[in-house]
Amino acid sequence: MRSLDLTAVTWRKSSYSNQDGGECVEVSDDFAGVVVPVRDSKNPHGPILAFAADGWSSFVSAVKDGSLGV
Repeated sequence: MRSLDLTAVTWRKSSYSNQDGGECVEVSDDFAGVVVPVRDSKNPHGPILAFAADGWSSFVSAVKDGSLGV
């Protein structure tokens, strides 16, 4: 996979994130249909994970329908 320039992406906090500031996941929609960058909002300068868009979509669907058992 080629390197992505993530320095200017727009981040949004997941609607599933804790309202008290904990367990916050941020995602970027700047590469729609290709990859989904994900980071921990409590550590914005820390590591960023990039998931294939179809894999991320499957994960989000599994979270929403409760099939992950978490």
